Amino acid sequence: MVSEAMANQQEDPTVCKERGNEDFKNGHWDAAISWYSKAIKFGEKQKELPVFYKNRAAAYLKQEKYSKALDDCSKSLEGCPNDPKALFRRSQAYEALEKFEEAYKDLRTIHTYDPNNKTIKPHLERLHAIVQERVRQRAQTSNKVAQMFQIAFDLAAIKEKREQAMNNIVVLARETAGAETMLKEGLVTRIGKLLKVEKNNDIITNAIRAIDEVCTRSSDRTKTVIKELGIPWFLQILDTEVEDRVTASQHCMQTVLNSLSGMENKEDSKPDKDLVESNKQLIDTLLSCLVYSVTERTISGLARDAIMELIIRNVHYKTLDWAEQLVEMKGLVRLMEVCSELEEYKYESAMNITASSRTIASVCLARIYENMYYDAAREVFTNQIADFVKDKLLTPDHESKVRVTVAITALLLGPLEVGNTMISREGIMQMILVMAQSDDVLEQKVACECIIAAASKKDKAKGLIQSGAEILKKLYTSKNEEIRVRALVGLCKLGSSGGLDASIRPFADGSTKKLAEACRKFLIKPGKDKSIRKFAAEGLAYLTLDADVKEKLVEDRAAIKGLIELAKTGDQSAIYGVVTTLVNLVNAYEKQEIVPELVELAKFAKHHIPEEHELDDPDFVSGRIIILANEGVTSGLVALCKTESDNSKEMIARVFNALCSEQEVRGKVVQQGGAKVLLPLSLKGTANGKRHAAQALSRIGITINPEVAFPGQRNLEVIRPLLNQLHPDCSSLENFEALMALCNLASMNETTRQRIIKEKGISKIETYIAEDHVLLRRAATQVICNMVQSEDVVKLHEKENDRVKFLALLTQEEDEDTAMAASGALAYLTGVSEKSCEKMFTPAAWLDIFHTLVANPSPDVQHRGLVIILNIVNTSKSLAEKIFDTDLLRMLYGVTQLNDERRAKAIETAQKCLKVAEEYRLIEENKDADLLPDVFQQNDREAALESIEE
Repeated sequence: MVSEAMANQQEDPTVCKERGNEDFKNGHWDAAISWYSKAIKFGEKQKELPVFYKNRAAAYLKQEKYSKALDDCSKSLEGCPNDPKALFRRSQAYEALEKFEEAYKDLRTIHTYDPNNKTIKPHLERLHAIVQERVRQRAQTSNKVAQMFQIAFDLAAIKEKREQAMNNIVVLARETAGAETMLKEGLVTRIGKLLKVEKNNDIITNAIRAIDEVCTRSSDRTKTVIKELGIPWFLQILDTEVEDRVTASQHCMQTVLNSLSGMENKEDSKPDKDLVESNKQLIDTLLSCLVYSVTERTISGLARDAIMELIIRNVHYKTLDWAEQLVEMKGLVRLMEVCSELEEYKYESAMNITASSRTIASVCLARIYENMYYDAAREVFTNQIADFVKDKLLTPDHESKVRVTVAITALLLGPLEVGNTMISREGIMQMILVMAQSDDVLEQKVACECIIAAASKKDKAKGLIQSGAEILKKLYTSKNEEIRVRALVGLCKLGSSGGLDASIRPFADGSTKKLAEACRKFLIKPGKDKSIRKFAAEGLAYLTLDADVKEKLVEDRAAIKGLIELAKTGDQSAIYGVVTTLVNLVNAYEKQEIVPELVELAKFAKHHIPEEHELDDPDFVSGRIIILANEGVTSGLVALCKTESDNSKEMIARVFNALCSEQEVRGKVVQQGGAKVLLPLSLKGTANGKRHAAQALSRIGITINPEVAFPGQRNLEVIRPLLNQLHPDCSSLENFEALMALCNLASMNETTRQRIIKEKGISKIETYIAEDHVLLRRAATQVICNMVQSEDVVKLHEKENDRVKFLALLTQEEDEDTAMAASGALAYLTGVSEKSCEKMFTPAAWLDIFHTLVANPSPDVQHRGLVIILNIVNTSKSLAEKIFDTDLLRMLYGVTQLNDERRAKAIETAQKCLKVAEEYRLIEENKDADLLPDVFQQNDREAALESIEE
């Protein structure tokens, strides 16, 4: 009966409202929203329904969910028009959403019905000023827009002026007022017409960027744009061979999806469920068009790659969660068609593909498979792939076998589990081995590539050493270089199955070096096409696990240049070979920690113990890093960063981090664009990849002036990855380097300090002030020393907490730099905050702290300490009395008697302190400590001086 009564209570809307009110008062916003939602659900026909909506809106405002607050206020006003509280809350939501005119209108409505309402008066005045200013700006903007439109859309105007005008339109569209004004003035329609006839690539690209900016963070503007241009327009602008235009079009399409779903290009940005639901039909249509366009025969290869990359970014459950829908509409078959496409088959109906297309398709398949998180979904995925393979093999001709083999290779590079399932099916591996021994060059090529991909795990490699090694050796004798290089890669892969263990060599001694020399010849031989160089790099990716090969390769400048030039092409199918080779050269791979006790145990049990090669010593690694940096490896890495493969991004981040471990090459990394690409790498990808990229940014931020390393907006964007390094899972070195970089950033300007505060950095930094590790404690204190220049941080120290007390205790640290930073922070705080001056007396041993500061052996710490005392005594007479009623007065006089040029600032500050004491007439009043020079006792003077001298 009790439980039934409780259940009835929970369904009583009035009770739910009261529970919600209680949670609201206690600051439990989620719980309050839950109760108000129940009140709305169970009180649909109640008179109090507008109150329930109005109260829930208040909770949404606290959570900064302004769109939801706006909706609730509007529903409340439907039931109770002109309710002042609902109007006021809706005004707050409108203002937060930068809809100032609507916010002002709601406040005016309140004022009309309640002219004596004093609460809204300051808000009304403030919004009136904003609205008036916006009217003025809009008038100016309208004039600018008219001038720019007249030039930009006039095909007969001077080329340079048109380009500048269109660039100005892009800049103006970044502002909300500019975007809305241009939208009303017909920008979208004008651009739609212009792009049908425009020939100037710069103008076309900037016109697309203007549409991008208009759509940014506005679902309403985005829907207006789609209504005017139509969805096919976005696919048409993608279809070009001009890379800049494809990139701009792809970004524009992603912006449209972001605006319709509430996502942003930020780490862990999640879609707004309500917004996604309201725009579901439009989002589904856009994504369906993308999927159907994957196999469109008439589009360019670059456009096809861009479409697949868009699918990769939006199918994951963390984004638009569209993977299952894609599988349902047979999207896997379309991606497999791309995987099976070969440039050698030149038909009218053949797809245009790039060297990266199959790689991107395999990454896309892998991303979709990640979302198949339950057995039934995985079974559907695997069955669709199996049906594709089966259908291709129903026609047992030469071409079908080749296409199936190429497609299986792509699966082995993407969703490996599915690839292994396909290749283990009866007859598939036998077919591939037969193809490898045929006389047809194309069959040999694709069979070789499939064998290489199949040997991806040690257990697979062992099986292939027996069945495939002889075939590969035979193919290596082929006169066709494309066959030879592929066979070479297979042999390299099988030959490297011992990994990093210097004691395991599957092939005879000296074979590895011979294979490496063969790869080198293919890599540097003039006139070699990109595919041959790509396979040569992949061979080296396996062989450079051997330290002898690393040293030999890094000394060969021609081979290193060939590797870097291949990277600069940006060919995503070359990523694995190039980046893995670089990871091996700089020893940036994951190293297993060797515990001495376990080694001894392994020896006792007669187990094999891995051995590290002497050429993998840190000095050799350092030398290799410097050589690669000087050869311009950063440029190559930057070009490869466009990949959508998280594993590839991690490898790139590892190489960057290794480069940045050497202080002398960090400048080159920045000069060649490394810092710019490290930012996205530090925010998206695998956990290890983000850590390596963030640590590389930390190292750059320590050595190079942040204004140079991270110009413009970048110095704000870098803060989040650095703060992510202040985590228990990160090593002490990562923590320390991040703190050092943050210290430099905090010294830049108030905008940077505000971003650190906004990202909740203060609490993370302060955690390390209490660390036992002296370097971490020092670095954290130095960051706080720079952060106290912010008024908000000063206010934090003024609150009821021990922040000032902790800094005061840190001034007694033996480490001079820590004491200097702590005393520096306090010198600033006490100079601007009376409350901080009062808090200096909260430690029980406050007098000992002041003794330490005044008598400090460090001239800098002593000067800061005396500044603190001067600030305190200047604050009020009562605080001055606390200071001067102690032996500090005697010590201050002792400081003034010093004859030490290094302490000139300290002596001058001590004199100022004594002058304040005289002004307060505290020296005369203190009869027990008469410090006038003619009566100052000799023994007291000596004691004071002795306490100060080093």
